[in-house]
Amino acid sequence: MCRSRPPPGIMELVTEANTAAENEAKTRADDESVQAANEGPQAANEEPQASRKRFDKTTLALSLLIAIGLVLVGRGLAVSLTGDARAKLPDTIEEVDPYPEAVQVLSQTRVFVDLDAGYTGVLVIDGVELPTISIEDVDQQFEAEPGQQIDLPATTIFEPGNYTLTFTPSDDALVKKFDTGLHRAQVIYWKIIEGRQRPLSYSWTFSVI
Repeated sequence: MCRSRPPPGIMELVTEANTAAENEAKTRADDESVQAANEGPQAANEEPQASRKRFDKTTLALSLLIAIGLVLVGRGLAVSLTGDARAKLPDTIEEVDPYPEAVQVLSQTRVFVDLDAGYTGVLVIDGVELPTISIEDVDQQFEAEPGQQIDLPATTIFEPGNYTLTFTPSDDALVKKFDTGLHRAQVIYWKIIEGRQRPLSYSWTFSVI
């Protein structure tokens, strides 16, 4: 049995059509392969970039919090109760308590001034001058024996041996306690041998919680 060949013209048309279709399909497949190959690395790169963006935002937020914390710590140290360097006390005053600009002071805290040798004075709290009594006068008034405990008057106590002035708020004192907020203390002091004719003065503030 023999098979007749198609006419040459028909065979040529079919071959060209098939070849064109095959070439088009191959070209489309190649384009899709190239596109997939390009999109693969791009998609892979997008995920790390998104992670880096999230990481950068987190790092920025943490850095900001750390910076704020350092500022607050610096401020706390600047006004802490150990701020001798910030006090800039006069040469004739060794120490004051609470320290100037101290914060978180208790309502019943004492006001203390350590004067240079040979000085005495009075304390003024929020504009109220407190009477001052020498500890020696207290001992004589109560005829205290050495080592005997006595109740001190509710006012400023001056200790001649140490040249200190101390006042502690109490119910019997002119200042019963320190209310919450800012308070102003002042010491007016002078040389004992000269009297109060030529006094010196130093003022400072502190905050009560």
